[in-house]
Amino acid sequence: MRSFLSVVWCRAAEMRHDCRAIAATEFAVIVPLMLVMFFGTVEFSSGVAVDRKLTIVARTLSDLTSQSPPSSPNSVKSTVDDNYLQNIFTASIAILQPYSPTPVKAQLSEIYVDSNKVAKVQWSKAATIGSGATQATLATSTRTAGDVVSLPTQLAVKQTYLIFSEVSYLYIPIIGYVMAKTGVNLKDVTYTRPRQVACVVYNGVPAAAPNDCPTP
Repeated sequence: MRSFLSVVWCRAAEMRHDCRAIAATEFAVIVPLMLVMFFGTVEFSSGVAVDRKLTIVARTLSDLTSQSPPSSPNSVKSTVDDNYLQNIFTASIAILQPYSPTPVKAQLSEIYVDSNKVAKVQWSKAATIGSGATQATLATSTRTAGDVVSLPTQLAVKQTYLIFSEVSYLYIPIIGYVMAKTGVNLKDVTYTRPRQVACVVYNGVPAAAPNDCPTP
């Protein structure tokens, strides 16, 4: 009769050459890694898509405001009101589709660069979008008239106006295990010059003669 040790040795040798269920074992080990990579790729791709749309929103807000037409024939200024700005902010809803526009916060400001190349806010207005809303809701901006703004050097042209748009979006991943569970705050800004006029007037600011834009 074979000894106990010889039996154990034979069984161990048999197990070493037994490849049954090895594929299932490997699959069980690899699946968690594959799932992490899959959901990570999906979440990262969605985040990049939202970030790209946010850039388009910033450009659209600034561009539409800068294209506002002259308030009268031969005028060098245009006039916008709350209704005009609300319609511009509402465009964000269509741009961000199919993603929810609710986390977006946006604001528009007009900046004047004085003779010393100091850029100051003339007026500013913000907007938010409620859950399921079809229109943006105007809100108080974080910037006020007189605030100094840092501009890229190439945009700091003396005695000129700029339309400045700022947008932010809290992107919250669906899964949350690969990216930040609390969300990633995406931001973008855009500067454009008034297209058809020298300045854009909102609520009487900047104030000047009927056909002039002030150049203090």
